Amino acid sequence: MRKVSFGRSKKIIFLVVAVGISGLSLFLFLYLSRFTLMPSSEKYVAFCDTDKTCHVKDLPYQNSTLPIEMRVDDLLLRMTTAEKIGQMALIEKNSILNQEDIAKYGLGAILSGAGAKPEPNTAEAWFQMIHAFQGYAKKTRLSIPIFYGVDANHGNGNVLGSTIFPHQIGLGATKNPSLVRDVAKATAEEVSAIGINWIFSPDLDVVQDIRWGRTYETFGSDPTIAGILGKAYIEGLQSYKQDGAKVSATAKHYIGNGSATWGSSSNKDFYIDQGDAKLSDAELRRTQLAPFTQAIKADVRSIMVGLNKWNGAKVIFNTYLLTDILRGELGFNGFVVSDWYGVYENEDNNYQALVQAINAGVDMVMLPFDYKTFSSRMHRALTNDDISQARVDEAVRRILTAKFKTGLFEVVPMDHLVEINTTKNRELARKAVRMSLVLLKNNKTVPISKYKSKIYVAGSSADNIGMQSGAWTIEWQGIDGNWIPGTTILNGIRNKVSSSTKVEFSLQADFAESSGLADVGIAVVGEHPYAEGWGDVENPQLSSEDLETIAKLNRVSKKIVVVIVSGRPLDIKEYVKDWDAVIAAWLPGSEGQGVADVLFGDYPFMGTLPVAWSL
Repeated sequence: MRKVSFGRSKKIIFLVVAVGISGLSLFLFLYLSRFTLMPSSEKYVAFCDTDKTCHVKDLPYQNSTLPIEMRVDDLLLRMTTAEKIGQMALIEKNSILNQEDIAKYGLGAILSGAGAKPEPNTAEAWFQMIHAFQGYAKKTRLSIPIFYGVDANHGNGNVLGSTIFPHQIGLGATKNPSLVRDVAKATAEEVSAIGINWIFSPDLDVVQDIRWGRTYETFGSDPTIAGILGKAYIEGLQSYKQDGAKVSATAKHYIGNGSATWGSSSNKDFYIDQGDAKLSDAELRRTQLAPFTQAIKADVRSIMVGLNKWNGAKVIFNTYLLTDILRGELGFNGFVVSDWYGVYENEDNNYQALVQAINAGVDMVMLPFDYKTFSSRMHRALTNDDISQARVDEAVRRILTAKFKTGLFEVVPMDHLVEINTTKNRELARKAVRMSLVLLKNNKTVPISKYKSKIYVAGSSADNIGMQSGAWTIEWQGIDGNWIPGTTILNGIRNKVSSSTKVEFSLQADFAESSGLADVGIAVVGEHPYAEGWGDVENPQLSSEDLETIAKLNRVSKKIVVVIVSGRPLDIKEYVKDWDAVIAAWLPGSEGQGVADVLFGDYPFMGTLPVAWSL
């Protein structure tokens, strides 16, 4: 038998003890690390807690003093694949089958489509609805807050009682970045008050054809002006902060939508919207890219891809546009989101379309409906290596970075509704109206004296806040009538004239000629509201009813002033010679008093044409 020396025995005993301690330490480390180190594994959800309600505190991503990049790194490491996929989904609120699904699928973002509102449509109901959605998001084990997005194209127009500012075409007429910045900041204030933290604005399309029904959503036809005003709008939106929360802007619709060719739309109901921009690379850059360059300089947090094509191919699948130019050349570090059903529309193979869009550079998909199918398709794509895990991580990193920049992880839940439609915001809207008005013709008629004896007012837009406001106001296609707060142009006129002036109104100018001529007749006419492709028309012009109203008013007035409320120039060449003055009021919104302020000379005409208007 071989002897073992005592010294050697001690070494063996020490080694055994050391291995035992190391094994125990490793076991304890692995056990405790479930609270600190998150593997990207589906099993971890159940390991943490089967009902997904465990909320570990004091983790690095929850520490607001750490750099955002470090917080994102930490959070991303803790997320399962399913949770990452959830962050890439943008769902319309009415498509959520069960609100518990917000937590179950880890949904990253919810939107209210235009007209999708709580009942009743009050600021308080919106406040309660959105905070309830955030409550479900907080039930997830990582408590990642949601982006809640809306089209607040000219103020918080979805919510009854909000301030409605002029549409972008009117702001484009001001060419005033300081004013635009203030309007955007006021809009952020009114959406943030009810819990909204993401706005699908500004529209940076550069309109080249006024037959396009989205002309009024743009700043006009000059890419330089669109870039300057777009940058100011983004700065205004993203500078506002309330109770820890900010608001993120979205530059849309990347790219070429404003240069689509008439008759090229893929939608059979439209003529130009969602159409094909048939341009060279150089021409696309010259006419459409400059505003997005400025948006990126303003640190815009998301960019929305348009539903249009470029030279026959859908932009949503174009790696050159979404990655090579947007990321490589322009250095955009925010996230790219698709437009309404933009990945799947007119596609035969939805799975292949999803794979193609994600790989081209789309980070978040506005589904906006079936999140369950989206989740299963994404899992399938990852399993098949059709989409890489690295690409998903890249997309989620961008989304999370935007959420941290927006302050969503530091939001202090509000227990009360902050006031909207304040006197300050209404005065700002009124100022924006004043600065947007363009004097197209004047035969020594305006400004009008407040002391005229008799003024006749007529026309479809004279006493109708709905027509003043245009589309994207309460409903997608806008509203008709005066059931939202504000001042009609007619009431603005009545408020402005002297007590001795008699103002009479007739919708269709049915004034008795026997009553004598009015000193001046004011016809307020224009387009009925329309949204997106429904406004595509071959020849934008006044209706026959409006033209008849103007003609009747002209017969009973010594002088006639025509105020045109529209989202674009209208063809009036045949008639303008018979009118003494013509004013482009665009779509002024809820504060029609601003029109009367300038009409009666309290302020000068300051607006200039954002698009060409041939007289």
